[in-house]
Amino acid sequence: MAVTIEELYRNYGILADAKENLSQHKDAYQAILDGVKGGPKEKRLAAQFIPKFFSSFPELADAAINAQLDLCEDEDVSIRRQAIKELPRFATGENIFRVADILTQLLQTDDTAEFNQVNTALISIFKMDAKGTLGGLFSQILQGEDIVRERAIKFLSTKLKTLPEDVMTKEVEDYVFAETKKVMEDVTGEEFVLLMRVVSGLRVLQSVNGRQQLVELVVEQADLEQALNPADPDAVDRLLQCTRQALPLFSKNVHSTRFVTYFCEHVLPNLSTLTCPVAELDIQLEVLKLLAEMSPFCGDMEKLEANLSTLFTKLVEFMPLPPEEVENGENSASEEPKLQFSYVECLLFSFHQLGKKLPDFLVDKVDAERLKDFKIRLQYFARGLQVYIRQLRVALQGKTGDALKTEENKIKVVALKITNNINVLIKDLFHNPPSYKSTVTLSWKPVQKPEAAAPKRPSGEEMGSGANTKKQIMPLPRRDARQIYNPPSGKYSASIGNFNYEQRGGFRGGRGRGWGMRGNRSRGRIY
Repeated sequence: MAVTIEELYRNYGILADAKENLSQHKDAYQAILDGVKGGPKEKRLAAQFIPKFFSSFPELADAAINAQLDLCEDEDVSIRRQAIKELPRFATGENIFRVADILTQLLQTDDTAEFNQVNTALISIFKMDAKGTLGGLFSQILQGEDIVRERAIKFLSTKLKTLPEDVMTKEVEDYVFAETKKVMEDVTGEEFVLLMRVVSGLRVLQSVNGRQQLVELVVEQADLEQALNPADPDAVDRLLQCTRQALPLFSKNVHSTRFVTYFCEHVLPNLSTLTCPVAELDIQLEVLKLLAEMSPFCGDMEKLEANLSTLFTKLVEFMPLPPEEVENGENSASEEPKLQFSYVECLLFSFHQLGKKLPDFLVDKVDAERLKDFKIRLQYFARGLQVYIRQLRVALQGKTGDALKTEENKIKVVALKITNNINVLIKDLFHNPPSYKSTVTLSWKPVQKPEAAAPKRPSGEEMGSGANTKKQIMPLPRRDARQIYNPPSGKYSASIGNFNYEQRGGFRGGRGRGWGMRGNRSRGRIY
């Protein structure tokens, strides 16, 4: 016979009045547990009364938790929410892991209010015992249903960074890193990005040694020991995602050498045959931008000369020879070669950075005929460059404020940045011997402000036009803006796309190391 509302209140009164003698009223507490078998009103009361006296009846702990779980799975959403709200009160001692595990499984709900209630409950028990809570979360990430795993990882990626230092202690952060490494043995691309967000935010990994550990983690996922299959979009996708995750970690103390080496040895030779994993992405430019961003942080390279030679060969490919002239001095071709400024900026910058490590490369390592050919190409490119720089300066002359914020003028500002960068780098290479001393900021990256430097009068090339320098810098795009400047026949292309590659989904297909569908895990609830 089901317990009535009156019986629930009567037994609650017995327990409330018992005070120190609570443990003597086991029957009254059992009657409250039986309330989960009643109607909606009885269940709502039971959801509130069970946790209130839970700690006084350790011998009924399992029965009490199971009764509350029945309410967490009730068909009535209001009963479920009430039961979930009270779950943190069961999170004492050895029960913390079990409660965290249960709450993690409850993340699979599609009811927004209920989902928020679960999130609130998880945060609540985090503050009681962070390591125990993480144990429950990682247990489900490693063994639970796909939907539970996905939402648990998202929970960690968004909520951990909001917790204070007294909760996220060094011991707790070390535990997060150790467990994350286990999870990364079998992940999808989207999971990898989210988990990197989790570990990259850990305070314990903000040191040089910590960032080096993160780079090692990415290197393992990138599988740099294997040759790249340019026809496999998943392999290309994996490499791009891993490189993007590693980029913010590189510095003068944390080197990008393995990635730069891999790009030179496996990616550049296959640049034209790379299969694009994302629609509307210029895969060649994406790769060249990544290489350019990594190159300043490259350390000592074993095969420096060979890799510089590969980079040099690729640079020459993108720098056309001048068209042949007929007897009357006019060009025989109806169209002049296309100057691909965005690609050349990346390649020149990368070559300039690695060239610093072997400054006699163009003097001693390149034969005379090849060097002569290169200088002819450089000269032709430089002439075309000057034409576009003049056109851009005239187009931007006198424009300030809102006038520079139009889409057309934004493109021209970026184009001026690209062409000025190339101009500076070409001048360095024209020195005899070639120089590698100039410094430029890649066109898609924000300009770094010098620290308390004395005001310096910028050169004409740096200014681009007579407008104030700051006004020229303001419209530059964000780092993730994928803008290409490649004006055909002296005109400015208006069809320039902005792509945020990092937000374009995960990895497809069943591949080794789990960068697609993960391996089979046990299914079913494990309350």
